Amino acid sequence: MAPNAGDSARKGQNMNTGFKHVYGPVPSRRLGRSLGVDALTFKSCSFDCVYCQLGRTTNHTIERKEYIPTADILDEVRRKLENGDKPEYISFAGSGEPTLHSGLGDIIRGIKAMTDVPVVVFTNGSLLWMPEVRADLAAADVVIPSLDGGDAALLDKVNRPAASLDFDRIVEGLIAFRGAFNGQIWLEVMLLGGISDDDASVDAIARLAERIRPDKVQINSVCRPPAETYALPVPAARLLEIRKHFAGMPGTVEIIAEHLDDMAHTAFRTQIKEEDILALIERRPCTAAGAAAGLNIHVTEAIKHLEMLVADGKAV
Repeated sequence: MAPNAGDSARKGQNMNTGFKHVYGPVPSRRLGRSLGVDALTFKSCSFDCVYCQLGRTTNHTIERKEYIPTADILDEVRRKLENGDKPEYISFAGSGEPTLHSGLGDIIRGIKAMTDVPVVVFTNGSLLWMPEVRADLAAADVVIPSLDGGDAALLDKVNRPAASLDFDRIVEGLIAFRGAFNGQIWLEVMLLGGISDDDASVDAIARLAERIRPDKVQINSVCRPPAETYALPVPAARLLEIRKHFAGMPGTVEIIAEHLDDMAHTAFRTQIKEEDILALIERRPCTAAGAAAGLNIHVTEAIKHLEMLVADGKAV
């Protein structure tokens, strides 16, 4: 896409949908058809993960505030749901760390008052040591925190947390949240080839996972262009070996890396709608490869959709 693709798509997006902070429903490997909620300004995060598909963090912070007006987000969710295209989940993800939004609890409770669609929050888990964050997440149905390192050194290397964050406090926050949360916790472990996929690193994470006691452990690896070129994927065969290190977990242990899920990936290709792509490029200008990554489709499929939008004058 040209550099002004985001501006051009934004014009089409505002004309056709009027949604700035809610997108989809889009296909998700884990959640089926998911309505996305993006409650942050772009790339506001407490981490600066080397594998992040959105690139480097530009607002590296742990400050909680109302980044986007809570009322605006709830209005967009309401209007989306009124369209009648009911998703399987409503998920908080998008441009940064959702728990940085000080109104997150109000948004979740507002959504729960509108619909019986379960609410999922993807989080890096870095702020769960804050009682107010745990309280905000209490109304969610599923919380998917991440844990990418079993010690402070590896966390610093992979996640590059804000300077004020402490590894032990992060872990204790995850444990405290498990003790208070009545919903499902799916712990995502993102592993990097040559950095965190050795036995010692994996075992350290597994020991912490046993303390956290999630309902699921989901093992993942890099599948989209990362912020740093040295963030490499772990081969599928090695991921299968790594799963055995989590054998002591009481819950399910899954491998969710995309290169082991080609059939599901292919099945999603025919479900992409024009508004899905407009919603994606409204949130940030991106190349065809970036659109493909964001929508879980092959790049050639993304190119077909983008070419149609260009032909219609909705993107440049």
